[in-house]
Amino acid sequence: MVQILNTLDTAPSAEVDTHDAQAVNKAENRSLYASRAAIHPKSVHGTFRRLKWILLVVLLGIYYISPFLRWDRPGNAPDQAILIDLANRRFYFFFIEIWPQEFYYVAGLLIMAGVGLVLVTSLFGRAWCGYACPQTVWTDLFIWVESKIEGDRNARIRLDAAPWSAGKLMKRSAKMAVWLLIAIATGGFWVFYFADAPTLLVELVTGAAPSVAYFTIAILTATTFIFAGFMREQVCTYMCPWPRIQGAMLDEDSLIVTYNAWRGEPRMAGRKKAEAQGLKPGDCVDCNACVAVCPMGIDIRDGNQLECINCALCIDACDAVMEKVGSPKGLINYTTSSLYAANVAGKDTHWNWRHLLRPRTAIYFTMWLGVGLAMLVTLLNRSQLDVNVVPDRNPLYVTLSDGAIRNGYTVKILNKRQQERTFRLTLEDLPGGSMELVGASGARGASFDITVEPDKLKAVKVYVATADEAVLEDEHNRFHFRIEELHPEGMAETARYDAIFHAPGTDEEED
Repeated sequence: MVQILNTLDTAPSAEVDTHDAQAVNKAENRSLYASRAAIHPKSVHGTFRRLKWILLVVLLGIYYISPFLRWDRPGNAPDQAILIDLANRRFYFFFIEIWPQEFYYVAGLLIMAGVGLVLVTSLFGRAWCGYACPQTVWTDLFIWVESKIEGDRNARIRLDAAPWSAGKLMKRSAKMAVWLLIAIATGGFWVFYFADAPTLLVELVTGAAPSVAYFTIAILTATTFIFAGFMREQVCTYMCPWPRIQGAMLDEDSLIVTYNAWRGEPRMAGRKKAEAQGLKPGDCVDCNACVAVCPMGIDIRDGNQLECINCALCIDACDAVMEKVGSPKGLINYTTSSLYAANVAGKDTHWNWRHLLRPRTAIYFTMWLGVGLAMLVTLLNRSQLDVNVVPDRNPLYVTLSDGAIRNGYTVKILNKRQQERTFRLTLEDLPGGSMELVGASGARGASFDITVEPDKLKAVKVYVATADEAVLEDEHNRFHFRIEELHPEGMAETARYDAIFHAPGTDEEED
């Protein structure tokens, strides 16, 4: 294009070649974006392919089995081991129960996941993308189904180019039917995390499930079917932000899949013929096996690229070829930029575990571990009793017919255990020792006993009154509600709540 424009600038207008003018017009009308070409990765065997199969089975097993795991909890708590109970605003994870006010645990897990992803990327490149990302896992499963029904890479390419026939229609229909079943199972098992799985399964089959369950399954079925079946590498390249962020996470000591050009170049297909002619070819025989197995459709020999997900299937393919031609394995391998540069300089260097220990990875690991330990300590020491006291705002106080001053409060006691508990409510730090509790029924006393059902919140209306206004120290008199557990199975839990007693002369509400 530049050469054509330079020609137009330097040559007289009357002498401009017609062919050049047509080329300019064609270049100007060319689309900036190439249409997608279908990628049919070739099946490969090797260490990294086996690792990906193992992780696929483990991860899908966890996803499909977890909702049906049972966990024995006391009381009326659900026995599903992992349950997001939106109706009752609870999250159950085996022996852990998370309440809405404890959402900071979920925030902590998200922080750990983010920092952990950064740590893994700085150590091993896009290992998450290549081995554990849901898009990768389900795409691998869909490609496996495709290869079993339509054949391996060459057979699928031929089938794409072949005209429609009964055989082609049957294969495509069978493939998409299996894809659809997998996609339905993906969405179906997702909703099992939000309700009792066996019960919901029966309701789904009989048509008695809530409409939101069917809607959720339909959405996840469609996204799984489209993303893993048709879009595949486009999701990773255009929809996922991580390829564009990962560059900031990598350094010269990050392990990434690399073609060792210092050893492979110049690449030649006829190696023996080249050696007979006195040439010195590299180890790469230009067989394109690494390109044929790549699920992203790239050539790793072009260097580190945004599309590469570090799945390492090209390593398995290249090692198999090197073994056949009698060359050492590792022409494509996991290596670092610093080791690559050292080998280019002629130094025989190899990776060792010390490359993992560097300042940035130490900082990431410390952050990840710090958040995890803080959450663990908080979880182990959290109270199973939560108390909140809401004072009456209108009016702040009431003067009774006998001259007594009374304030109203709503005491909310949250019992986080799965058994019924009884608590004693008393007052502490009273001004002049003159105040006493008054129940909603009018009964007076120094304390009240309150029974709270398992895993429930109980709100109790109480009043605090004083007969002698003179003993009050101020218009706003501070004291404490004390809630103590009675007859506990283990150590008794207590809680104190700071409160204010309002007296005459109060003109405005204190924050």
